[in-house]
Amino acid sequence: MDAHAAERARVEKHKKQGYKPNEISPQANFVISLLLTLLTLVFILPVLLVIVVSFSTPESLTHRGYSLIPESWTLTTYKYLFQSGRQILDSYKVTIARTVIGPLISLAVMSLYSFVIAYRSFPARKFYTYFLFISSIFSGGMVASFIVNVRYLGLYDNFLIYILPTAISWFNVIILRTFIQTTIPDSLFEAAKIDGAGDFRIFFQIVLPLFKAGLATIGLFCVVGQWNEWTTALLYIDNPKLVPIQTMLQRIQNNINFIKNNAQMSGTQEEQQILNSLPTESAQMAITVIATVPILCVYPFFQKYFIKGMTIGSVKG
Repeated sequence: MDAHAAERARVEKHKKQGYKPNEISPQANFVISLLLTLLTLVFILPVLLVIVVSFSTPESLTHRGYSLIPESWTLTTYKYLFQSGRQILDSYKVTIARTVIGPLISLAVMSLYSFVIAYRSFPARKFYTYFLFISSIFSGGMVASFIVNVRYLGLYDNFLIYILPTAISWFNVIILRTFIQTTIPDSLFEAAKIDGAGDFRIFFQIVLPLFKAGLATIGLFCVVGQWNEWTTALLYIDNPKLVPIQTMLQRIQNNINFIKNNAQMSGTQEEQQILNSLPTESAQMAITVIATVPILCVYPFFQKYFIKGMTIGSVKG
């Protein structure tokens, strides 16, 4: 009784001070808000610095280094990068297409696969579970993948090379399976079976409506992975119209570095000045901006689903 009386006294004291028992004190709230604000600045300032440096002149970078307030501004770097004209537009189309189509196909395949191994009444559930487990342990490597993709699947210089090899990820399937098992009770499946629902009807009318947060979480992973990936084009693509923006920008950066490193081989002083005027540090930052800003603009639309997908199931009902 003494413990209960002490708890009631604490609650009454909190009520008199103007906040609920489960809320933190105003002082603690201020400290936490200040720490979160400082942490936000730690993440925002580097991004802002990259954007500012991409608009800085080489002379400003030479005199003041990386600074949030450069001596002078210029669009030379972006003009140089966009000199390719139609090529950069084609590369953006390829990147956007693979970023949209790839995750949609991946989510369709992985959601069905995760439902199969999470649905306890499915006869072949153990077989597909062991099949996924074995594929997570053994891998043929890059050479074997290249032979299969080129010789047997004919995916060289083919847009499907961006889609088919990444259509399924064992790690994402395990996450989706765990999501189904922790959020959808087996009794719901059994009730649907009693009412005469088939497997596909259970999936589309019961699982998918309760599955949006998990799909959005994995979908965000797939979108970011497709947007940032550039090695596939380096290995399998020669057609300029199928080169994604990341690979194209990487090639531009390599060309700039090659020309700058061999500037001393130029015959005249005028040519050396032209070569030395090519952007290097600002070009790297501009490439980062071009490749990063679009995906940053997409993230806020997935944020609420991403947070819900990562936290749901962590507390038992």
